[in-house]
Amino acid sequence: MVAYGQGMRLVTFWDDGMVRTGVVVGEEIVDLTAPEVGLPGDMVQLLALGPEGSARVAGAVRTRAARVPLVGARVLAPVPKPPSFLAIAKNYDAHVQELGHERPQHQMWFAKQPTCVIGPGAAIEVPRVSDDVDYEGELGIVIGTRARHVAAADWMGVVAGFVVVNDVSVRDWQWRSPTMMLGKGFDTHGPIGPWIVTPDEIGGVEHLSVRTWVNDELRQDGNTAEMIFSCAEMVEHLSTAFTLEPGMILSTGTPAGVAAGQEHPRWLRDGDVVRIEVEGVGVLSNPVVDEPAAPSR
Repeated sequence: MVAYGQGMRLVTFWDDGMVRTGVVVGEEIVDLTAPEVGLPGDMVQLLALGPEGSARVAGAVRTRAARVPLVGARVLAPVPKPPSFLAIAKNYDAHVQELGHERPQHQMWFAKQPTCVIGPGAAIEVPRVSDDVDYEGELGIVIGTRARHVAAADWMGVVAGFVVVNDVSVRDWQWRSPTMMLGKGFDTHGPIGPWIVTPDEIGGVEHLSVRTWVNDELRQDGNTAEMIFSCAEMVEHLSTAFTLEPGMILSTGTPAGVAAGQEHPRWLRDGDVVRIEVEGVGVLSNPVVDEPAAPSR
């Protein structure tokens, strides 16, 4: 297991003109880039340090490194620039049924553009080219070590931790292509956060509630126990094909309750707020705005 100490929450935040990595202790963030610790301000680089980085993160809480209050801190996406961002489609039976699709016999993956990533509180934009913007609350896996051919029984050994994901989807663009890439990869359509919760804090992920609210109305209320393919099966399947890398995001599918599954879809609109809670991981909240007008030439 990629051990980051007893119950760590790793964050990326902006402070004093710099992007920094940190670890949450109580209501404070310990700055891991402080001279007393000396770790990278880039989360991917931090995760790539492996056991050495893990030990230094664990030890950081015992140093005199600078701390900033968590409340009011400018917390960014925990992995602002992931090497890749993959998501599995149709992984909850009730979601498959609400869309009128057939239950998949094999895992179906698509790529979200890494440039779509935003953090807590950042705005999801309704693009000028579509009104069919949907939400999908999901549990996300953050890979912590470079690995290939990982057996399902060993999957946690390559995991740095877990995040909350909103797999924002532009439905009309999504259905135009079997890869779904364009409809899933618009800028601002990959909110993740608020931090990476390490496996030792969350324990198992087999029975976690996944809930989504839009403007305080509960829209999704599912549980990871409803997954068709487990997290272990996902890691094994993907690593059979290619090498997993530190900082890679794997989004594990969404439960029922999306707008596209409604008889009269209530798409996201300017002024909405989407709030997603994954039990034991955290709460991710993002406002929705219209995409700004194109700059004049």
